Amino acid sequence: MSKTSTAGRAATEPGGTSAEAPVLNHVQRRQMVIAICGLLGYQGFTSSINGIGAPWIAASFHLDQSEIAGLYAWISLSALGALALGRLADRVGRQRVLFWCMIATPLSALGAALSFNVAVFVGFDLILYACVGATLATAVVMIAEELPLDARARGQSFGGLALGLGGGLCVTVMPLLADGGYSWRWALVLAAAGIFVTPFLARRIPESHRWTHAASTGAISASRFHDVFGARYRRRTIPILMSSLLGMIAGTAATSWCYYHAVTVVGLTANAASVMMLVGGGISMLGFPLGAWFADHVGRVPTVVISGLLVATGSVFFYWGPPDQGGSPGLWLGAGFCWLMAAINASQVGGNAAATELFPTALRGTMIGWFALVGAIGAVTAQVAIAALAGPLGGLSTVVGYLALLAIPSAIVFGLSIEETRGLTLEVASRE
Repeated sequence: MSKTSTAGRAATEPGGTSAEAPVLNHVQRRQMVIAICGLLGYQGFTSSINGIGAPWIAASFHLDQSEIAGLYAWISLSALGALALGRLADRVGRQRVLFWCMIATPLSALGAALSFNVAVFVGFDLILYACVGATLATAVVMIAEELPLDARARGQSFGGLALGLGGGLCVTVMPLLADGGYSWRWALVLAAAGIFVTPFLARRIPESHRWTHAASTGAISASRFHDVFGARYRRRTIPILMSSLLGMIAGTAATSWCYYHAVTVVGLTANAASVMMLVGGGISMLGFPLGAWFADHVGRVPTVVISGLLVATGSVFFYWGPPDQGGSPGLWLGAGFCWLMAAINASQVGGNAAATELFPTALRGTMIGWFALVGAIGAVTAQVAIAALAGPLGGLSTVVGYLALLAIPSAIVFGLSIEETRGLTLEVASRE
């Protein structure tokens, strides 16, 4: 289908928003982006607690390597809640769902902090991570819908940078708690304090004008949950979900166990592992602006493909090293962590830009919710595989390296099947 015919139809079909939808002015856009980045920074801290705190959580609940992986597999089912909330963001509005999540996240964090029974802890974590997933998905959609064409990829990079900085704060806080003799649960208490900034953020995040317009034309009420698999979009939906599934298995395996690998397997101290992750993670933040530049100047698809290949190789470098006789394991791991996370950051920018541009306003949140569901399947698959194979294959880190190689077929599927959207308006790119 030509760009011209698609653009012409966008102006006449219900749900077309290119001409009718109002847009935020420069000041309002800046306030919205700052508020969303603040929210993503908070969620970055909150969502990192399990990964960074894995050694202490395992010890607290008396879990071995396979059992802690199994625990995280159960928590990964939270993406089912994120899917439902993503659909709600299409039905009742982006702002409303974000507000619900801003309330529920700190409350469930407090519940998890006070849970000394593993089943109760998992229950609160399911709610917490469902809200985290829905917040990330809805924030990505808001950035795509409210920023102009030439700022969308850059906006996604700002959001990713805020998310990473929140995670970096968690890396800083967790060893300080350990050194001070405090429980890892205090990190969840800090996350619960986010309830006090909810009113401030809520006032600065407006409803998406594109969603408001689509609702007024009847496009929202006419859409169905399964429309992403209809004839109009299935050739995009199926391959992008296949790529997402493989990428999530690889990414979950690679990112969930970095701190655990450094402390428990390689033998770094908690402080040394934190320095490794802070320095390597800090440098890897360059992946966000580099990913945005590459996505805008070369394309969303090449960005995802190249960074996917780098994720696979960086993961193997990190988890299958350092050599037994290596003199500087911290330096090796720091370089590998920087390599891995920079590639993931760049991939996130390109992937988010493409995913939000390929689907219409009435289905954009729903599609991100489907990504969450597929992500849950991938995350559960990764954690179950690690739990089952860690013993037979000689350890958790060996299995993680093998699973991370799935980023290669993920990149290949994306590169061969997904249409390029660089330079296209949302209406043209999404066939709206």
